[in-house]
Amino acid sequence: MTAKIIMVQGTGSSVGKSVLVSALCRIFAQDGLRVAPFKAQNMSLNAGVTPDGLEIGRAQLVQAEAAGVAPTVDMNPILLKPEADYRAQLVVMGRPDGTLDSKEYPTRKARLWGVVTGALDRLRAEYDVVVVEGAGSPAEVNLRQGDIVNMEVALHARSPVLLIGDIDKGGVFASLYGTVALLDNRERALVQGFVINKFRGDIALLEPGLRQIEGLTAVPVVGVLPYFHDIYVPEEDAAIAAQATSSPSARQDAESLKIVVVVLPHIANFDDFDPLAREDSVQLKYAREAGQIGEPDLIIVPGTKTTANDLAYIRETGIAEAITKLAASGTALIGVCGGLQMLGATIADPMSLESNLGVVQGLEQLAIETSFGEEKQTNRVVAEVTHGRGLLEGADGIRFDAYEIHMGETHPLTGTGVRGAVPSISVKTRSGAPADEVVGYSSEDGWILGSYTHGMFASTRIRRLILTNLAQRVGRSWRFEDESFSQEGEFDKLAALVRTNLDMDAIRAMMSR
Repeated sequence: MTAKIIMVQGTGSSVGKSVLVSALCRIFAQDGLRVAPFKAQNMSLNAGVTPDGLEIGRAQLVQAEAAGVAPTVDMNPILLKPEADYRAQLVVMGRPDGTLDSKEYPTRKARLWGVVTGALDRLRAEYDVVVVEGAGSPAEVNLRQGDIVNMEVALHARSPVLLIGDIDKGGVFASLYGTVALLDNRERALVQGFVINKFRGDIALLEPGLRQIEGLTAVPVVGVLPYFHDIYVPEEDAAIAAQATSSPSARQDAESLKIVVVVLPHIANFDDFDPLAREDSVQLKYAREAGQIGEPDLIIVPGTKTTANDLAYIRETGIAEAITKLAASGTALIGVCGGLQMLGATIADPMSLESNLGVVQGLEQLAIETSFGEEKQTNRVVAEVTHGRGLLEGADGIRFDAYEIHMGETHPLTGTGVRGAVPSISVKTRSGAPADEVVGYSSEDGWILGSYTHGMFASTRIRRLILTNLAQRVGRSWRFEDESFSQEGEFDKLAALVRTNLDMDAIRAMMSR
């Protein structure tokens, strides 16, 4: 069996490719088909872990969830995790495989093309439908020689292509026309439909433009998707967090809990904090400068791909000084993954795996030390709270699902003069196997907490215990309603919106040719 296939490419980055792929995965699954997402190469610091402990882009995990299937590494065989402006860690079939310099881009095809085609061909042999996502734009003519993710994939699979553009950014008709114009004849023939995303207003005003772009390109417009705020699908790109100043639904009243997430240059897995943003009683803000931190009730130092370099950055910008001053005055503090490492006394990288800085001093908020080695932990885990004080008061013995993606091992120190390091969170299963290892530490009073576990805030019990304890500490009359959020429900809402505004009959016809 060879699966039917449809590919979503874009006029640029962040135009809505990932969300449309999620929607199509859900629609085909609702129609009773076994469907898989695929993206040949993802460049993102927002990554996740498959059930068998392999690392892929977070977007493909979300798309697999929308499709109702378990994620596999074949869904994203190549992952690039930026480490510097011209260099990225290369993850091949879920495992680190050195680095890729920007100068190597034109020659990467010879090394990686077989990995990409093998993964896609395996998916097509197993599923009824494969929904493929491109990256950036297929019209980057300077990069065409080394393409392994856009039109080269479409040509290999003989896949029809939907080209999506973002009208909210402006210039959508020029972007659609220009993209098609820069493709060669074989590639242009694969573009079977245009999708316009994030439209606001009366579609009748758009109609003349739709008809003209169809006449100029001979490509039909198969859908105009409206701008929406009321459907939640995790975003792929850390640029979203970097541009954000606050959560869109945040309460601004005096009773709301004020939480600040520090935006690091290489912030990773920022969707850890989306569950906090959805709480009506939380005002979540992202801070890129020391002056944006203010006087919050809680500061979160997130994960990062380059711990030592990002620690140097927050020192240079004054963010580190602001954090330590606020923590000294009693502000609660949480570090996640790389943030946990930063909260410690020292970070050592003797093999220069992440930086050339050697041993660097941490923020000295917890009496722990971290040393980097070659082994990278990528696991789905079940974790348990073992020290329920401060932020985790009342959480003793509660278990929650999470995942690990990190280099380095962290251990407690004694006699350093910095705050304590009480083991607070332990892993009980790792990639399905029994385990018993400390992955989180707190100060003696529990108001400073660090953990390697991504996904802790997704646990309703843990999240709301933390927020309740924080509210009591700062004297807020905070309470929450019954949990009503359902990611499954959000996928269904997204599918319904796309079904209404996209010509699914036309898309099915493309896939059957």
